[in-house]
Amino acid sequence: MPAPRFQVIARYFPLPGETETVLELLGELAAASRAEPANLAYDFYRGVADPDEIVILERYDDEAGFAAHRESEHFQRIGVGRIIPLLADRVVERYVEVTDA
Repeated sequence: MPAPRFQVIARYFPLPGETETVLELLGELAAASRAEPANLAYDFYRGVADPDEIVILERYDDEAGFAAHRESEHFQRIGVGRIIPLLADRVVERYVEVTDA
């Protein structure tokens, strides 16, 4: 039986004045992440109530696929190297798919 799919929900809170830069960088990161073999989806949204809050929804074949994403060159270069320094805070939640057995 295959491993359950893996969902990540991340909330990014950019430093004042950095939201547009973070969104632009997320566009680059999303494009590269969607090309990963285990990636099923990578989308991000700007808050309606708080336009400086960004929510990222990522889906992978399994937890190993997400681990590979975090070690990828593009995540290290764009995510760790360029986006994270522009954040006041971030919250990353991980979930596994519930399957009917």
